[in-house]
Amino acid sequence: MTTQLDTPQLSENEQIAVRRQKLYDLRKNGNAFPNDFHRKDFAGELIAEYGAKTKEELAEKPVNVQLAGRIMTRRIMGKASFIHIQDMSGKLQVYISSNDISAEPYETFKSWDIGDIVGIEGYLFRTKTDEFSVHCQSIRLLVKALRPLPDKWHGLADREVCYRQRYLDLIVNEESRKVFHTRSKIVSGLRQFLTQEKFIEVETPMMQVMAGGAAARPFVTHHNVLDMDMFLRIAPELYLKRLVVGGFERVFEVNRNFRNEGVSTRHNPEFTMVEWYQAYADYNDAMNLIEALFQFLTREVIGQTQINYGEFHFDFAKPFERISVKESIVKFNPEISLADLNDLTKATVIAKKMGLDIKPSYGLGKVQIEIFEHTVEHRLIQPTFITEYPAEVSPLARSNNHNPLITDRFELFIGGREIANGFSELNDPEDQAERFRQQMLAKADGDDEAMPFDEDYITALEYGLPPTAGVGIGIDRLVMLFTNSHSIRDVILFPHMRAV
Repeated sequence: MTTQLDTPQLSENEQIAVRRQKLYDLRKNGNAFPNDFHRKDFAGELIAEYGAKTKEELAEKPVNVQLAGRIMTRRIMGKASFIHIQDMSGKLQVYISSNDISAEPYETFKSWDIGDIVGIEGYLFRTKTDEFSVHCQSIRLLVKALRPLPDKWHGLADREVCYRQRYLDLIVNEESRKVFHTRSKIVSGLRQFLTQEKFIEVETPMMQVMAGGAAARPFVTHHNVLDMDMFLRIAPELYLKRLVVGGFERVFEVNRNFRNEGVSTRHNPEFTMVEWYQAYADYNDAMNLIEALFQFLTREVIGQTQINYGEFHFDFAKPFERISVKESIVKFNPEISLADLNDLTKATVIAKKMGLDIKPSYGLGKVQIEIFEHTVEHRLIQPTFITEYPAEVSPLARSNNHNPLITDRFELFIGGREIANGFSELNDPEDQAERFRQQMLAKADGDDEAMPFDEDYITALEYGLPPTAGVGIGIDRLVMLFTNSHSIRDVILFPHMRAV
């Protein structure tokens, strides 16, 4: 009886050589890669519709099927054999007998390998052991696989190989397939939710004359015909707000962003976000909409509002905590007082004692954020909105009516990770111009992530941006949360890797 590894005594190179010889023999007999088999059925759908039927029910009303997929297992037993084929929807057993397909085709079938792609016609039945299967009446080889798959008992456990050869990971690891099916459902759910809320989806440039909309170091490219340097977008924000000026009062974009920064379990240089902008709304409205979105997505994707992530449990039906930057620092650092945080000298001393690199150019707000990121972020486990970010680190957010040193901005943290960023948008063109000037000073002082002065955006604001709330949510981190994945590489189909 032959199982997963047809020739386990052979090395991988020897197995490849054997398979190439088989392909050579196929070529001599005609087209080795036919493209005239038309699939009508999918394994997962057949299981869902007929998998619970009894042997008698299947015999009483025969169901003819025509499906295709990759051979994942083989059991060759004389004149009868079993294989499992896998398609995009699932895996299904197939019974093949020389009594049904005749002796010569059956002998040819026995020479095929794990990983080959076949087309099958037959009918549904249950075996003597009551396993739901396809009784094969016709089988064709559609694609000869030249490389053997990993041993099914050990699978593909090397994570780096999974990332570099995602196609192989998806073939053999069901959990990986589930992750990316979930990712697709999340993106579809985002679009459905926002469309129901009267948002329209738009597209904005991915190559930009200046890199704006976020504090990040951009990738630089060159446009030969225009003879000018351009930047891969770090955020679509300024273009989306231009559209709000133009009368598109609720817009969103599922966008790819590029930031020339480090790689970690939470960061990839190329990542996906959804950003939306809503006119005549403020940051409180944005936080309320995010809570409603999480309830919608968890119900649509998972079927309930509760999620387990590692050792943590979240219930998104409950209201999210809302607490300011300074309040959160005091909460997790009881030795620090609000008075300390409101004094630049004292706050700087505290930060330096923590080993933080505080530059002379840092203002009070920047020092506060350094302390917050070092001592608070990783401790924000349950869904928490951190509010009242300093104006110094929020160049695009509207200042608070009662305190110009802070902004109407929030970030959402879940499981110790930032998931979303949002604020009431700054729509005062003169205030925005001054903040751009401050950013230019920071860039001149060596800050590679500071924003440029975008004159056209200021011009757009001068035509009038309605009071607006904006939100950006990292889709990669959202998928990590929903799939209990602890590395961003596990939820990106083709993550960036160092050259080997």
